[in-house]
Amino acid sequence: MRAFTAAATAVAAPYPARLLLVSARPRFGHCRASPSARLLRSSCYASTTMGDETSTSTSAQAQDPAPLAVQGAGSVKQQISNLAALSLRATVPEVDVEPVVEVCTTKFGDYQCNNAMGLWSKVKGSGTSFKNPNAIGQAIAKNLPTCDVIESTSVAGPGFVNISLSNSWVAKRIQDMLVNGIKTWAPVLPVKKLVLDFSSPNIAKEMHVGHLRSTIIGDTLARMFEFSNVDVLRRNHVGDWGTQFGMLIEFLFEKFPEWEELGSQAIGDLQLFYKASKEKFDNDAEFKDRAQQAVVRLQGGDEKYRSAWKKICEISRNEFDQVYKLLDVQLEEKGESFYNPYIPQVLEGLSNQGFIKESEGARVIFIEGHKIPLIVVKRDGGFNYASTDLAALWYRLNVEKAEWIIYVTDVGQQQHFDMFFKAARMAGWLPDPKEKKFPKTSHVGFGLVLGADGKRFRTRSTEVVRLGDLLDEAKSRSKSELVQRLKDNGKIVDWTEEELEKTSKAVGYGAVKYADLKNNRLTNYTFSFDQMLSDKGNTAVYLQYAHARICSIIRKSNMEVEELKMNGKISLDHPDERVLGLYLIRFAEVVEDACTNLLPNVLCEYLYNLSEMFTRFYTNCQVVGSPEEPSRLLLCEATAVVMRQCFQLLGITPVYKL
Repeated sequence: MRAFTAAATAVAAPYPARLLLVSARPRFGHCRASPSARLLRSSCYASTTMGDETSTSTSAQAQDPAPLAVQGAGSVKQQISNLAALSLRATVPEVDVEPVVEVCTTKFGDYQCNNAMGLWSKVKGSGTSFKNPNAIGQAIAKNLPTCDVIESTSVAGPGFVNISLSNSWVAKRIQDMLVNGIKTWAPVLPVKKLVLDFSSPNIAKEMHVGHLRSTIIGDTLARMFEFSNVDVLRRNHVGDWGTQFGMLIEFLFEKFPEWEELGSQAIGDLQLFYKASKEKFDNDAEFKDRAQQAVVRLQGGDEKYRSAWKKICEISRNEFDQVYKLLDVQLEEKGESFYNPYIPQVLEGLSNQGFIKESEGARVIFIEGHKIPLIVVKRDGGFNYASTDLAALWYRLNVEKAEWIIYVTDVGQQQHFDMFFKAARMAGWLPDPKEKKFPKTSHVGFGLVLGADGKRFRTRSTEVVRLGDLLDEAKSRSKSELVQRLKDNGKIVDWTEEELEKTSKAVGYGAVKYADLKNNRLTNYTFSFDQMLSDKGNTAVYLQYAHARICSIIRKSNMEVEELKMNGKISLDHPDERVLGLYLIRFAEVVEDACTNLLPNVLCEYLYNLSEMFTRFYTNCQVVGSPEEPSRLLLCEATAVVMRQCFQLLGITPVYKL
C-alpha cells in the first residue's frame, strides 16, 4: 500500500495563509442568475405584464459588433451574459455590475436580462438621464452588440429585457456540434483542478446500500466536471487506519498463528471474520486490551503488524473493486493511513498559531458557533477523524494544489464538516466563503435510502443490503422483463444471449443509478425495484426506450447520417422544431448549473424533459418520408447525441435497441 512510502519525508511546514490565498479566483459562474430556475418550469416577468410589453427592435442594434471571443466558447447563457455585460458597460459606464441573465420560456423571448431595476436603485437621484427602470431596460436592449446570436429584443414592465435567439444561429450551433462533437458544448468553469472525495468505505467491511449514494453521486459529479475540462482527482478516502485493525489483527494472530502461510484462506469471508472478531472484542476484556495494544504496535511501525494490516486491506480492496467494476466507477485510493505521516506537523502548525487548546485531557480547537470543540488529539494521544481530515486538506491544498475540495457523505456528517471547514478558515487555509474565492471546500450531503416501511433499507433479517447483491437483482429483474416482452411481441429470435445479457445489465444498473440521482440528493428516497424498472414515467428504463426509439427512426430512414452532418442543413421553421432545438443548445448551461450547485438531479430533469420534448416534436413533425426529412433526421441525431452524453455523465450505458 502507498501509505508508508517516502511521502513522510516530504512533509513541510504548512504554507502561510497568504500563500494559500494567492490562487483565489472570482466567484463561480458568470452571472448571478438564480441557480434554481428550471428550464421548463421557469417563467419571466413578461408573462404577467403583457400590457407593458413594448417592442424595442426587430434585430439587436449596437454601435460595435460583438467580438468573436464573446460569441464563441461556453454555454449559451454565458454568451448572452457576455453580450449583456458589454451592453451594461455602454449603458451605465459609471456602475460596476454583473449581468443578471435568466432563461425565459414564454413567447416574449428565450433569455431575459434583469439588471434594470437594480441599476435604477443605484443611479436614481444622481442626475442620471434615465427616467425609470424601463428606460434603462430600453438602453440595455439598444446597446446589445450586433451579432448573429440575437434575432430580436423587447422590454417588459420595469426594464426586463427579453432576448430572442436567431433560428439560424441555433440551427448552426446544433450542426456544428454534430460535426465537431458534443465536447465543443462543454461549459467553461472558473476552476481548473479539484479533489472529489467520495465512496470511502471502511476496510474490512463490505460495501452495502449505504455506500450507493456517495459512490454514484460522487462519480456523476466527477464526470460532469471532467466533461467541463476540469482536472478531477477522484479520491477514495477509505477507513484503513482505525481501532478496528487492532481487533482484526489480534484475532488473526490468535486463530491462525501461521497466517502468513495460509494467506487469504486464513481470513476467508472477511465479513464473517470481522463479525467474529468484533464479538470477541466486545465480550473478552483481555482480548480487548491486546487489540488496543495491537493498534499501538501497528501505528508504531511493527513489521509483523504492518504485514497483517496490508493483507487485510488487500482482501477488502479486491472486494471493493468488484463493486466499482459493476458500477463503472473509477477511484484512486488515498486512505486515512496515507495522511497519517502528515498529521503531527499539521497539528504543530495549528498549535503554533494558537488554535489548539488542552481540554479535559484532549487537544481541541474551539469553533465559534459550536458548543462542543473539534477534538484533534484524543485523551490517549491518538489521532482521529478530524486530525486526519485536517492533514488531508493540508495535503490537497499544498501538495495537490486543488482549488476546490468536495466531500460526498451523508447529511449526518454536516456538523463535522462545518466545524472542520471553520477550523481551516480560522487558520487562514481558506478564504471567507462570503468572498466567493478559491480555494474552497464543499460538503455534498445526501439523505437515506429507505425501504417500503419508511425505515433505513435493510434485508428481512435486518442486515444491511449488500451492494453487489442489489445490483445483481436489478440485472436479473431487468432481464426477466426484457425476455418476457420480447417473447410477447415475437422478437426474441432477433436477440442473442450476449445482447440480452449486456442490455439487461445496462438497463438494470442504470435504473438503480437514475432512481437515486433524479432525486434532490438532500432528501431521503424509497428504494423500489418495481418503480425504478418501470418503462413509464421518469425512469431510466423509459429514457432508454426513448433513446432506442430515436435510433430506430434513424435506422429506418436508410439515410447516411454522417453524410447528412456534413452536407445537410437544419431548419427550425416548425414551432416544435424550434422548441427542441432551443432546448438542445441549453445542455451546456444545465451541466454548468449542476456543477455549480453540486446537484446531479438537475441533469436528470433535463434529460427527462428532453425526451418529452422530442416526443412532442416527433408527434407533430413527420420525419421519415417528409420533405423536411434530412433536417429532421439531424434533429433526431442531435437529440440522441445529447441523450447519450447525459447518460455518460450519469454513469449509465445507453442501449440502441429494446
